[in-house]
Amino acid sequence: MQRALIFVFWASLALVVASFAGALHGIGDSLAVFRHLWASVLAISSALLLRGHLRLAGLGTIIVVLAAAPMAAAMLGAPADRSTRYALYQKNLRYDGRQRQAIIDDILAVDADFVTLEEVGTRNHVVFQALATRYPSFVLCADANGGNVAVMSKWPLLERQRVCVTRGGPAAIKVRTPDGPVWAMALHLKWPWPRPQARQAAEIASKMGFVDAPVVLGGDFNMVPWSHTMRLMERATRGKRLGPAMITFVLRQFGLLRLPIDHVITPSGQGWLERRPLLGSDHYGLVAHFNL
Repeated sequence: MQRALIFVFWASLALVVASFAGALHGIGDSLAVFRHLWASVLAISSALLLRGHLRLAGLGTIIVVLAAAPMAAAMLGAPADRSTRYALYQKNLRYDGRQRQAIIDDILAVDADFVTLEEVGTRNHVVFQALATRYPSFVLCADANGGNVAVMSKWPLLERQRVCVTRGGPAAIKVRTPDGPVWAMALHLKWPWPRPQARQAAEIASKMGFVDAPVVLGGDFNMVPWSHTMRLMERATRGKRLGPAMITFVLRQFGLLRLPIDHVITPSGQGWLERRPLLGSDHYGLVAHFNL
């Protein structure tokens, strides 16, 4: 039993440490998705090793604290600033959208300045069409997941600036707001390793040189906020993820698999975040309130 416990300790410690290696290989971010599980197992095994293996228990405790810090920071987020001027509605529609009218009604009721949509395929094109009158500035681009991604805004388009940043997004428009020009973007990343999310994110980051104004970006990142991918996207947009991490994805076949993988990035990351209903999707909507 003691040997088995020590094996579990070292295995969970290795998984926790490897979950910080997303910059080296995509498997690091895949492990980061479940870092809370590896850290929990490490914490339990460290506690059980207090008798007879004090040094190992101490090492495990230190690693658990270091692993928990970025997750806790992401879950808490920055203090909410309620004095905001702009809003962005983010939603993965799900490819077979089952409550399209309910989604349309919810987006129109929120009346945000920007809307970012993923999986705007044939079945969901009606959502995009229904919003076009309220949001006349828009672009619809093919994404890397076999669907479409769209960004829409009330504010007037600047210089006919519509961009599909490589196949795989993001979709981007440059609009004129009362606070100056802004790039609004929608993003849909692939699943992490063994899927090529790391390569896709790196390619997107390398293509963002055209950005010459503040960026607001909403999307289905398919990745948790304490990952290398999130840091890469923040650097590429010169922004910060807004709000606390919220559970946005529910895998129906496995009800316990609930992950915070939809995010909004704004120039300062300051503001507040609210979650909208599933409305037939497997992703909750998000509404980010912020200033520029």
